[in-house]
Amino acid sequence: MSRALRTQVAIVGAGPAGLLLSHLLHLEGIESVVLESRSRSEIESTIRAGVLEQGTVDLLVEAGVGERMKREGFVHRGIHLRFGGRSHRICFPELADGRCITVYAQHEVIKDLVRARLDAGGRILFGVENVSLHDLATHAPRVRFRHDGAEHELRGDFVGGCDGFHGMARLAMPTATRRDFLHTYPLGWLGLLVEAPPSTDELIYAYHPRGFALVSTRSPTLQRFYLQCDPGDRVAQWSDDRIWSELHARLENTEGWHLTEGRITQKNVVAMRSFVCEPMRHGRLFLAGDAAHIVPPTGAKGLNLAVADVRVLSRAMAEFFRAGRTDPLDAYSATALRRVWRTEHFSWWMTSMLHHFADADEFQQRLQLAQLDQVITSTAAAKALAENYVGLPLP
Repeated sequence: MSRALRTQVAIVGAGPAGLLLSHLLHLEGIESVVLESRSRSEIESTIRAGVLEQGTVDLLVEAGVGERMKREGFVHRGIHLRFGGRSHRICFPELADGRCITVYAQHEVIKDLVRARLDAGGRILFGVENVSLHDLATHAPRVRFRHDGAEHELRGDFVGGCDGFHGMARLAMPTATRRDFLHTYPLGWLGLLVEAPPSTDELIYAYHPRGFALVSTRSPTLQRFYLQCDPGDRVAQWSDDRIWSELHARLENTEGWHLTEGRITQKNVVAMRSFVCEPMRHGRLFLAGDAAHIVPPTGAKGLNLAVADVRVLSRAMAEFFRAGRTDPLDAYSATALRRVWRTEHFSWWMTSMLHHFADADEFQQRLQLAQLDQVITSTAAAKALAENYVGLPLP
């Protein structure tokens, strides 16, 4: 016999989308239970990129979970585009109405959200198994799962599907009413964590015939590097010597800049893909974050899209519980997808402009250089990049 639980919103997944949704609902006086298959230590130690848009930063501060971010995050007022041996700075405040970005790793955002939810008495169940969704097209959806050796059934008014690209929430939507849009890029990123002092004050995006490279600061002693690689590469193929050789080659410059080496503590290969699920709703199930969409990391948009989703969704749910209104919930998918597709385009554009494609002939490579040249010489082009990078205003 399963144990029955009741809440207003059942949330599947304790990533940024699920945790922030739970927290924002709490601020509106709405109860939720978060179900997570991993342990707390796992979700708080999985290192992911963390470039936060201005709107994301403002929302976290407004929601009372931004104090540590303000103390420890790195505010960047621009990025450097490097090609042809020279760097060209894109100044965000000048081009995007004073807005900036903050570099603050995703797992640190998760730590802050977990602490806030638990301190407020919120329920997060870690290590759940066999999650399944039922009666989603009714007014009484149910979530069945196993936790601590016992079977449970969680009933609520709504279900938040925030369990990521590989989760089960999206798959609970009928295939007859769901469309999946997938684009796979013929390239990957080798991600590196390096114990070293910073090599740059702001991110460097480098286009080079040997492949793309990215330099980012995580802390005064820990740096993040990325190298374009084959998506089928294994970490074992990339020795430390090969990595440093490629980084020096792809980041070469004629301006006196030097790359600071250090001990490489982590290596992983990430495939590049774009994905969108339409719609982001089925009955009382609402998808948010990576469960609904994936962007290549070039534009640093994944976490920020999740934040935009749950801002819209939490407000819509608040209107339902406060005033019985259903129209904001009915508009959720269309509202979220408008921003999703604009962000997908920006991420595709950045990826297409900055990477070396094996099947590209010299004509196509010249077009990439022409695009880069336009960005650094045209105020309008630079402004478009800056406005999208720091983030469109939250809906």
